[in-house]
Amino acid sequence: DARLALAGEHPDVREVERTGARISKDQVSEIIRNASMAPIEGSRKVMLLHEFHLLEADGAARLLKTIEEPPASAVFIVLADQVPPELVTVASRCVRIEFSTIPETTIRDVLIAEGATPAAAGQAAAAAAGNLTRARVLATDPGLMARREAFATVPQRLDGTGSNVVALCTELNALIDAAAAPLAARQEEEASALEARVAAVGERGSGRKQLEERHKRELRRHRVDELRSGLGVMAGAYRDALVQQRAARPDAAVHAVQRIHQALDALERNPNETLLLQALLLDLPTI
Repeated sequence: DARLALAGEHPDVREVERTGARISKDQVSEIIRNASMAPIEGSRKVMLLHEFHLLEADGAARLLKTIEEPPASAVFIVLADQVPPELVTVASRCVRIEFSTIPETTIRDVLIAEGATPAAAGQAAAAAAGNLTRARVLATDPGLMARREAFATVPQRLDGTGSNVVALCTELNALIDAAAAPLAARQEEEASALEARVAAVGERGSGRKQLEERHKRELRRHRVDELRSGLGVMAGAYRDALVQQRAARPDAAVHAVQRIHQALDALERNPNETLLLQALLLDLPTI
């Protein structure tokens, strides 16, 4: 049933998402074990592997044989933002399908069709960076513009002191935490629906643990996405200052953009976000 698959509840559709900074060798072992098991309801079992560009290097070697010679009943769908060197051999055994970013206008139209106002849809589509799921959350987020404005004005509010950086980080973290409210509300509805099912048919096979783990991943991903979006806005403020010749020290503004991109790359390694943000702001110039 497609509805069960979309809800993450189909017994023959197994989704694998990282629980830490990278997909570990223990998760790879679990993938191999699950792939070897017979389907429960149909003739096929689908393994949906998310963010596989974040697979640990030794995990790729362990998974290669299973990908090369999968069980007859197993279908692997491997999702990755890019193909790093350690995944080249695995990728060569797959049918490769390139997905482009969803255009901003398309996301806006979808949100309007789903009931968002044109203004909210436009703001959410612009901030979602091609991610429809994120855009749907942002479309119900009244604090979106205030949050983007807070990040955009950071370069003007920096004064080079540690106390200033701590205050700015506290403000930005509070805004990011508040941004999770729409997602938390949706998760609460899902949890209530689960409780209703448990009351009707019992706890066994309810998927409670999987739902709780998915909710934790969603909140973590939402926070990282918010920080990533905010840092992108901040980099844009420095670029605008360069283009408009408002930067007192153009070389420092160029360094700031480079430094922000380094911080964006570092988010892939699951750092302490507050420490990352503090270190970044201490290294950025005022404009």
